[in-house]
Amino acid sequence: MLLSWTSSQVRAAEEPLLAAGVPLMDRAAFALATQVAALLRERLGRVGGAHVAILVGPGNNGGDALFAGAHLARRGAAVRALTVDERVHGAGAAALRAAGGRLVAADEGAAWAADADVVLDGLLGIGATGGLRGVAADLVERLSVGVRGLVVAVDTPSGIGVDDGALPGPVLAADRTVTFGAAKPGLLLPPASATVGQLSVVDLGLDLAGAPAIARLDDADVAGLWPVPPADAHKYTRGVLGVVAGARRYPGAAVLSTTAAVLAGVGMVRYLGDVGDLVVARRPEVVIGVGRVQAWVFGPGVSPDDASQRRRIEHAFEGVRERGEAAVCDAGALELLPAHVGPHVVLTPHAGELARLLTTRGEHVDRAGVEAEPLRWARRAHELTGATVLLKGPVTLVVGAQSAVYSQAEAPSWLATAGAGDVLAGLLGALLAGRADDIHEDPSLAAALAAAAALVHGRAAHRANPGGPVAARAVAVALPETIAALLADA
Repeated sequence: MLLSWTSSQVRAAEEPLLAAGVPLMDRAAFALATQVAALLRERLGRVGGAHVAILVGPGNNGGDALFAGAHLARRGAAVRALTVDERVHGAGAAALRAAGGRLVAADEGAAWAADADVVLDGLLGIGATGGLRGVAADLVERLSVGVRGLVVAVDTPSGIGVDDGALPGPVLAADRTVTFGAAKPGLLLPPASATVGQLSVVDLGLDLAGAPAIARLDDADVAGLWPVPPADAHKYTRGVLGVVAGARRYPGAAVLSTTAAVLAGVGMVRYLGDVGDLVVARRPEVVIGVGRVQAWVFGPGVSPDDASQRRRIEHAFEGVRERGEAAVCDAGALELLPAHVGPHVVLTPHAGELARLLTTRGEHVDRAGVEAEPLRWARRAHELTGATVLLKGPVTLVVGAQSAVYSQAEAPSWLATAGAGDVLAGLLGALLAGRADDIHEDPSLAAALAAAAALVHGRAAHRANPGGPVAARAVAVALPETIAALLADA
């Protein structure tokens, strides 16, 4: 699991080490130089003779970059540091000059940077607030038009919201971000996460206190969460999932959500709706009609004029409230959500749906507002409804009980396709049904299961057609092999 910590938590953990004389900057700079040297060898076959540009601001990130530049210059790289402020890290600047590097003004060195083999972005550190301004902003805007080489961000891409993932101004998107001590929330949160590239965390030996801000599950975490049946299992102990989805107008949603649930390994799927004949024709394992369930999927393919499906959802919500059955609330069911539910109910909106839900509850936000500050609005939806909120997007965010926040980024962009959300709903419903008893004991578990479903959904899309277009049905069909591979690797 990748954990991230706020800038204040990281600085607090650094203070006792700095007071004790631990050379944190030396460690960070050496690790940064080592990674850049590896990139240069991979790209050029050598470090000597490579052109390295460093974008230097007044803070400690500039110092890290300058010392790293000195290491690279001693190995034969031609290094120029572009300064955007008269204030630079004195010892770092002296080390770079002593190693044969040069410091130049930003306007003088911009063309060099655009043509360099590697550009190190050390303009701002984690203590900065707000976006880039003045000379730094002008430089980044100029370089954003095109840089020939690789861009490596030092700790974070300069100008992102370090703790909230905001993009208040121009940012030079990185191919790799080398962050020190711990990942910072903004590296995992959209929209800033799109500027991070490959993320590398350098361990500085920090003793981080308090709860982490954001978590990202890995494959081993998901394997540990998955409801693997014991030897004495039967279909009822493995979980029964009720699905209220689809209609004659949108029958595919019912087929996709039930198919995903069956292939994800739930014990039984009960379908309630008007297209049971189509569902059973494609998934004969599904049982049609009412009966006891451990969890529900509500809403895929249910439109405002589907009176019969809406009545079924409203009736099923009684069990959610009275018996504590877990539920996935998607698409057409979001507007039927009761005033307040518990975290065992997982909402799965995209940004537009979340904006509509929030608007009906007195908030003033549109889709663009949600996309600009997704964590803020997902948290607000959790506060207003009590539900766990899974906000779908290029990076999926999950906000749940006990301040749990997850950020998953496994999905390829090809997964932005019709029906993908129906598959995710069925997959997540299977997980909730399989872990229903555990969710009763620990409501925050619903958020971890939602994050696990997002990871598996993305992995299945890759497996269905690596690197190319993928249809929602293909993602569902890829679920058994995807899950088996995760469990085998663990």
